[in-house]
Amino acid sequence: MKRIYVVGTADTKGPELAYLADLLAQSGLPVQRVDVGTRSPSINVDISATEVAGHHPDGAGAALDGDDRGVAVTAMGAAFARFLASRQDVGGIIGIGGGGGTSIITTGMQALPYGLPKIMVSTLASGDVSPYVDISDIIMMPSVTDFAGLNQLSRMILHNAAQAIAGMARTPYRPSAGQPSIGLTMFGVTTTCVMSIVKHLQKDRDCMVFHATGVGGRTMEKLVDDGVLAGVLDITTTEVCDMLLGGVLPSAPSRFDAIARTGIPYVGSVGALDMVNFWAPDTVPDAFAGRRFHHHNPNVTLMRTNVEECRRIGDWIGRKLSACTGPVRFLIPELGVSALDIEGGDFFDPEADAALFEALENAFEATDARRIERLPLHINDPAFAKAAADAFLSIN
Repeated sequence: MKRIYVVGTADTKGPELAYLADLLAQSGLPVQRVDVGTRSPSINVDISATEVAGHHPDGAGAALDGDDRGVAVTAMGAAFARFLASRQDVGGIIGIGGGGGTSIITTGMQALPYGLPKIMVSTLASGDVSPYVDISDIIMMPSVTDFAGLNQLSRMILHNAAQAIAGMARTPYRPSAGQPSIGLTMFGVTTTCVMSIVKHLQKDRDCMVFHATGVGGRTMEKLVDDGVLAGVLDITTTEVCDMLLGGVLPSAPSRFDAIARTGIPYVGSVGALDMVNFWAPDTVPDAFAGRRFHHHNPNVTLMRTNVEECRRIGDWIGRKLSACTGPVRFLIPELGVSALDIEGGDFFDPEADAALFEALENAFEATDARRIERLPLHINDPAFAKAAADAFLSIN
């Protein structure tokens, strides 16, 4: 039977953990009370911190025996992730925590499959939650008050959290057998192209479009590794610019590695490789003073990649793609790589584009299965979208 795992540090958050677990048990759901604290619990639990900590590769002592709390939290997070991976009865998970508890619990949550209900009630949920959510589907819920004993407001928040996880657990999503799923990458400046590709393919494919903000590319490649995607149209590879040049929406250095590992059918392009992303203008590093910028909005500043940077980007991508053993078609739109890179546009720079394309071709090791092709089109030309869709259909 699937159970709701109610998780917290029972040494410091015992009353709140017990209250939340009791709410769920009273609703008729089977509950497992899990302690991830490093000291003696103040309530009865179903799974002790010692049992959780025992899943650490170096044994329970790695999380429980030291005096450094930061080390203990990191170790317990790793142990909790391995603990959850060993369980077959998780029907949903809800956690409560401050800084340490949130880190421990969300580390475990991140390892769970998409769609499995996950709620983290946290004192940190109104701030930057990216380290805790990462590329998962964790729901972060502000605790409003601190976890320092129950009060009228904390009871209300925990009640609502319990009802939310109960509703999700009772009526899980049931996917129907259907079309194979494919991943596509898109940015605002390549939207015209990608949405046109979707129109060409959506009749026979389940199209999952990922926003190319660093998280989007990593999420797509995780789904490649998980076997969820049957192919990829990686039109917008812009995350590489931020990774190599210090922008704020970077890919991981492992970008494209999932494609190489799996041999999944792949069509790629140079979408938005003309730009590096920063936040508001005053966040742009001084080293880039005097460069060409486009102010997308008050909080997003784009910098045009220059000739030298384009050579570096093209070489990096070409080498990465040369490790792919599956079918690859990489298309180069010679008339521009984004909505800004067009004659009269803020980022129109044929010299920089030429350097990008040449470096890509020089680093790309072509084979019968792995090909690169130039097209005398702009990336947002409908003809380019059709060419990309046709290339994908030819290999998938």
